[in-house]
Amino acid sequence: MGDQSGNERKAPDPVEYSRVWADIASKSQKIVSELVRRQQAKGHEKQFADPLNVSHAFIEFNRQIMNNPAKLAQTQLALWQEQMVLWQNTADKIAGKNTEPPIIPSQTDFRFRDNDWHENAIFDFIKQSYLLTARWMQDTVKNTDGLDEKTMQKLDFYTRQFANAMAPTNFVMTNPKVLRETIERGGQNIVHGLDNLIEDLENREDQLRIKMVEEDAFEVGKDIATSPGKVVYQNELLQLIQYNPTTSTVSKTPLLIMPPWINKYYILDLQEKNSFVKWAISQGITIFMVSWVNPDEKLSEKTFEDYIIEGPLACLEAIQKATGETAINVVGYCLGGTLLAATLALLERKNEKLTPSVKSATFFTTMVDFERAGELGIFIDEEQLSQLETKMNTQGYLKGTDMEATFNMLRANDLIWYFVINNYLMGRDPSPFDLLFWNSDSTRMPAAMHSFYLRKMYLENKLIQKDVLNFCGTPIDLAQIKTPCFILSAQDDHIAPWKSTYAAVRIFKGPTKFCLATSGHIAGVINPPCAAKYSYWSNPKNPETPEAWLKDATECPGSWWPEWAKWLKTFSGDEIDARIPGEGALDVIEDAPGSYVLTKAG
Repeated sequence: MGDQSGNERKAPDPVEYSRVWADIASKSQKIVSELVRRQQAKGHEKQFADPLNVSHAFIEFNRQIMNNPAKLAQTQLALWQEQMVLWQNTADKIAGKNTEPPIIPSQTDFRFRDNDWHENAIFDFIKQSYLLTARWMQDTVKNTDGLDEKTMQKLDFYTRQFANAMAPTNFVMTNPKVLRETIERGGQNIVHGLDNLIEDLENREDQLRIKMVEEDAFEVGKDIATSPGKVVYQNELLQLIQYNPTTSTVSKTPLLIMPPWINKYYILDLQEKNSFVKWAISQGITIFMVSWVNPDEKLSEKTFEDYIIEGPLACLEAIQKATGETAINVVGYCLGGTLLAATLALLERKNEKLTPSVKSATFFTTMVDFERAGELGIFIDEEQLSQLETKMNTQGYLKGTDMEATFNMLRANDLIWYFVINNYLMGRDPSPFDLLFWNSDSTRMPAAMHSFYLRKMYLENKLIQKDVLNFCGTPIDLAQIKTPCFILSAQDDHIAPWKSTYAAVRIFKGPTKFCLATSGHIAGVINPPCAAKYSYWSNPKNPETPEAWLKDATECPGSWWPEWAKWLKTFSGDEIDARIPGEGALDVIEDAPGSYVLTKAG
């Protein structure tokens, strides 16, 4: 492994080198002592031996695979043969011959982008050996007969987690970039990395939380969530922000946006360059935004029904008072969309001319049918849910960091191991990134609401069952929803898989437009036109299956935002003079972004 800059390296000073490694040893001892202390402290508390309920799945896997020892031997032989080919290719490469690698990383795998992973024969061997073994592990699991779908899904997920954890990129001596950094800095990167690890351990008593961004990298209301507006309504669960107009006229029909309360609302109002709120206001839309409270134990008994009553129903009434409008367009994002669907079904079943009403509904990456909930469903079975409910009932809520850890596991290489390498091995501080700041600004979940949501929707899939769920004394049926709907999904969404979200097209009975963005749960949504990035698919028809929809869909370059704005215009009414927050029947409470969003939570 040579110096890619072409500069001659200086031999390390032996005294300084010894001091550095003594420092490393001292800090390592401190970390081990702290971990021992925490384990001893936990010994006096009730601990779940298998909180993720993984052991049963692997026991069943071992039972099934041992039922066919010949097949197991065959797979092991295949791995051995691939490794022999790799040995020969490596020998040929060292000898200067051109070789065809038996396996190459995915184009989306950032871990092996350093040149030494390809140019250096030793590191190339390490890389390929790891990739072959990881593939063998996952193929062995996938090709095991006799396993039900749920068990197979759980095995595949945790096998992948193990493989990701054991990647050579995660260790000093098998990562050429880290090794090069260690040599060039005389081990100071390891010293600083251990300092980062100690700081992360000290910041959290119950679990390690890797810092993705400095807590003071951004200030809400100053650097992000800066769109001017006023809080014009609030209750125990939310504040309602009405934004200042930036056009002289606006569409008559206002727009209510309900983000998920799993994260804070300002994902839709990051910096000016990527703010959905700012862009939508510039289109002449009167925007009202829900800013959910970060609940504590005082709100532990708040139910999903409470979120309907104090959420969309209360906001619709407030907006009517503020604007005089009796019909309102509504956007629901993720869990906010699930809440919107339940609310629409409730309003339909009231069987009376209610005002205010929902004129159109837009769903961002929203599931209503949880039969195929993606990898999040791995964390939800009766055993795991019972353990989680015990924990939530004790403290009154689910900690935001627990939710954060779960979501991070879904993209472990991007949201865990990247930062392990950067912060602890390279000894670097995380870069200021608005999206990661938002991701780390976690929120809590009230115990009663969250238990209902996980049990009745993820575990039992009751939301799509006719007259099973009852809100406000009224049984609901999503098939009764006749509101015109725009449904946006994202191709690489790991939280709300697009083929699952497509089910709403076949459930709702009103006119529905489905749109598929590239990228994932966040980047697929937050894609401003000015970025000239990504693309989306559109199809005027809604066939039976998502596969059929995509087959006949047209790919369109750039952002889907203008497509949605064009659709929304149909339901927006005439142009009127721009509305100023506080000029209606609702008084101004405080300036945006309000106080609810500022509450931090662990």
